[in-house]
Amino acid sequence: MKIPNNWTFRDSNVANNFDTHVREQLPWYDLATSLIKHVGRHYIPQDGVVYDIGASTGNVGNALLPTLAARNAKFIAIENSAEMAKIYKGPETLVLDDAINVSYQKSDFIVCFLVLMFLTPTNRKKLLSKLYKSLNKGGAILIFEKFLPESGYVSIISQRLSLAGKLEAGATPERIIEKELSLSGIQRPLNLNEIPRGASEIFRYGDFAGWIIEKK
Repeated sequence: MKIPNNWTFRDSNVANNFDTHVREQLPWYDLATSLIKHVGRHYIPQDGVVYDIGASTGNVGNALLPTLAARNAKFIAIENSAEMAKIYKGPETLVLDDAINVSYQKSDFIVCFLVLMFLTPTNRKKLLSKLYKSLNKGGAILIFEKFLPESGYVSIISQRLSLAGKLEAGATPERIIEKELSLSGIQRPLNLNEIPRGASEIFRYGDFAGWIIEKK
């Protein structure tokens, strides 16, 4: 896949090669997907409502499909890239729009898988607030995002872990650098203070982490 100078999901080349590329750059992608499947079983109720924000090719929806079917839950995928939407292969329904513009139904489980880091800090704060308000009591938002490294030697270790994982997954040094530079000004890692108090960390690999935000 040719990596664009300025990273975008509104590119047919990126969309058509996304599934292979994401596993090359993020070797923990399938592990995180399995975690989403597991966590979803604990929050999706009978006749519940589930949102997948930034659905890409349908990975999250397909992982949750057994629980959705068993509990007659409604699934709504949100994707703002027409190029990605064309090759979406997940369960219905797919909405082509920016997540911040959507009017959300009362929901029980919301997944933001590598989405917030592509929004400005202001917009992701607005989106998280909007999603949280849509949750039924007892529901949850599950996020997986890249976070700003903490200071000190441990942060260097974490960054090198991410680099080592990419190399082991088959990415060349040249492609790793190309991708990093293409994300300049487009991917904005989160700060830990953007995570609401009371949230629980459930996953960490290098600079990436997963958090559960419950509505109590």
